[in-house]
This record gives sequence, structure tokens and C-alpha cells, in this order.
Amino acid sequence: MAIQSRLGTLTDATMDDAQRAVLKDILAGPRGNLDGPFLAWIHSPELANHAQLLGAFCRYGTRLELRLTELAILFTAAWWQSQAEWQIHAPIARSAGVSDAVIVALQQQTEPPFTQEDERLVYRLGKTMYQTRRIDDALYAQAIEAFGEPAVVELVGVFGYYALVAMTLNVFAVRRDTDAPLPFAEP
Repeated sequence: MAIQSRLGTLTDATMDDAQRAVLKDILAGPRGNLDGPFLAWIHSPELANHAQLLGAFCRYGTRLELRLTELAILFTAAWWQSQAEWQIHAPIARSAGVSDAVIVALQQQTEPPFTQEDERLVYRLGKTMYQTRRIDDALYAQAIEAFGEPAVVELVGVFGYYALVAMTLNVFAVRRDTDAPLPFAEP
């Protein structure tokens, strides 16, 4: 799949030992490729190393069902209008069980027609957190009751990590599947 960005291209000849080491770790990990924000982060191998460890946990290691993690990621991608984040995660969310109607509504930034209460709760948490930068006591209590404290902590981590991903992808104009129309209008 074609990937483009505004970053300089790194080759084996231009990378330093630290970049080669983190590239090896990324390729050996659950992702198996240098995609998305890693195209940018590898320019700073220390950042890449820490971010890839956090990202692997947020994507593959939380207590949340993959469906809910991917919903939080898509919400974040839509909030930041992150083209590549959306392109990468919309198909994953669909295969994890997020309905097409929810995916379309998120992309259009309208309230999704949720049929599952846990999805509605993840959406409300994300929307409230991004709009008000806080979660009120009632919504917090609902989240704790539904998911438990450790999972709520991890969910906040997912939202935060994927906001970092979205900012990285937006700043460095990373695009995936360059032949397809962009999911969001460019500002």
C-alpha cells in the first residue's frame, strides 16, 4: 500500500544504529510493519521506542474488547480528522464488530445510532473528555460500574495515545492508501 508523508525518507544507509534497532523491534512486534506514526517517530528513535511499547499495549493489551478499543480509536481519528488513522483503523473496527452505521456516523461527526450500551458509554466518555477536558462524577461512576477502574484507566490511555498518533499523522501529512479519497475534508 502506498504511504506518503512530508518527512524525509530514511534508508538503511541514512539511518543510525538507534533507528535501525527500534525499526527491528517494531518489525518484530505485533504490528510487523513501519506504518502510520512510526514513519515519523523513527526519526527520533527514543520517542519511537517508548511510543511503540505504549501503542502495543493500548492496541493489544488492555482489558477492553477490541471492538471498544477500536471505537475509541475511530472517535479520536474523527475528532482530529486524522486521515491515515481513519484509513488504518476503520477496517479493523468493522472486523472487530463496530457496525457500519456507527462508523459512518463517526466519520460524519454525528451521534452514532448505537445498539450496544458499552459502545454508547465509550463514545460519551470520549466526547465529554475531548469537549470539556473532564469527566463528571455521574459519567465516571457509570464507566467504573461498566468496565472497572483498571479498564477505565486503560481507556483514557487509549484516547490519549491515539490523540498523539493523530497529531503526529496530521503534522507530518502521513497518508495511506493514496489512491482512495480522503475520509475527511482537508481544512
